[in-house]
Amino acid sequence: MSFDIALSGIQAINEQLETVSNNIANAATYGFKQGRANFASVYAGSKANGVEVGSVTQNIGQNGSTTTTGRALDAAIDGKGFFVSRDPQGGMSYSRVGIFSTDTQGYLIDSNGGRVQGYGKSVNGALGAMDDIKVPTGQIAAVATTAIDYVGNMSTDWQKPATAFDSGKPDSYNMVKQSVVYDSLGNQHTLSQYFVKNDPSNINVYYSLDGAATTTAATPAKLTFDNKGTLTGATNTSIAIPAANGAAAGNVALSYTGTTMFAGDATTTTNRSDGYASGAFVGVSLDGSGALVAKYSNDQSQVVGTVTIASFANEGALTATSNTSWTANASSGTALYNPPGVGLSGKLTTGALEGSNVDITSELVGLMTSQRNYQANSKVLTTESQMMQALMQAL
Repeated sequence: MSFDIALSGIQAINEQLETVSNNIANAATYGFKQGRANFASVYAGSKANGVEVGSVTQNIGQNGSTTTTGRALDAAIDGKGFFVSRDPQGGMSYSRVGIFSTDTQGYLIDSNGGRVQGYGKSVNGALGAMDDIKVPTGQIAAVATTAIDYVGNMSTDWQKPATAFDSGKPDSYNMVKQSVVYDSLGNQHTLSQYFVKNDPSNINVYYSLDGAATTTAATPAKLTFDNKGTLTGATNTSIAIPAANGAAAGNVALSYTGTTMFAGDATTTTNRSDGYASGAFVGVSLDGSGALVAKYSNDQSQVVGTVTIASFANEGALTATSNTSWTANASSGTALYNPPGVGLSGKLTTGALEGSNVDITSELVGLMTSQRNYQANSKVLTTESQMMQALMQAL
C-alpha cells in the first residue's frame, strides 16, 4: 500500500510541475493568468490512499503589469472585467488580451480572429445595441458650413477711414480676416470680413465670398458696443452661399459673441467655422472611454462604436478555453455588460497591454519545493523496496 501512496505523490508532483512549467513558459504572454495545482487527499472508504491534483485554478482576479506599446488598437483593462468576442459559431469568449485589428470586411477582431463586441453609435446620448463592431472604411460625405464663430477685439485706437469702403483699397477699412467655408459638395470657399470703424461705438462689417461682395455698402453688418467695450448687438450677420457647380445654395450665420472694443491692439482669439470637405478613411483608434474612433483625411473623426466590458459575480469559476480566454458557466454567473468604467467594469489604458501576472520568483521556489517532495516520495519507494528485499531474504 505504501508503494501506491508514494507513487500517487510522484504522479501528483509531476502534474504540479506541468502547471509550474506552463506558468514560467507564459511569463511573457499578454493577459496570461498564473495557474495553481491544488492537491487533494485520496481515500478508499475511511482509509487514506494517497494524493492527487484535485484541480488546477488560475489567479484571474490579480492583474498583471501594464506594458506600453503605443499601438492605437491595443488596450489594457485597469480593474475588473474582460473584453468580449464572438466566435464563428456565435459563442461568447472573454479575455484580458486587448490586441485588436480590423479584418478585410472592416470588423474589429481580437488576436484569435473573434469579432469584438461593442455598442453601436450613440443616438441622442443613448448607446446602440451590443453587436459586432464594424468600421466604415469608405468616404464620409462633405458637410456644408452653416456657422462661423468669430471673437476678437476691435481696437478703440482705430480711426474712421476717410474714404468709402472698397475692398480693393486697404485705407478704406481697418482690418480684414478670412474664414474657410464649404458648400454642400465640399468645395472650399474663402469668406472675407472687412471691419470698418463707423463711430466710437459701432463697427461695420462687409463680407465677400471668393472676392465677390455679398453685402452692399448700404447694408453692412453692424456691431454695437457700450461704453465698457462690451458687444450689445449685431445685425445683418448672415450671408447666402449661391448654388454653383452642382452644389446646393446655403446660408452662413456669423456669431460675434464675446467680441470686445477695448484700447490697444486689435486681436483675433477665435475664427472657427463648421462644415468640412469629404474625406477618405485613414485609420482607427481606441480612446480611454472604449470609443472606437475612425479618422479621415479631412481631419474629421467619428465614433463608430464603444467596446464592451463583461464582469462576473464569480470570475474565478470561468471555464478556461486557452491560457488567456474563458467562457461563462453556471458557477461564474451571467455576464454583466457595460462600457469601460461603468459599474464593475474597469477603465481602459490605451496604447498598452496587460502582461502576465506570473511571479517568476514564486514559481522557482515552487520548483524547489516540488523537487524536495519528489525526492521524499522516491525515498519512500526505495525504503519500501529495501524492506521487502530484507523480508524476502529472511524467509
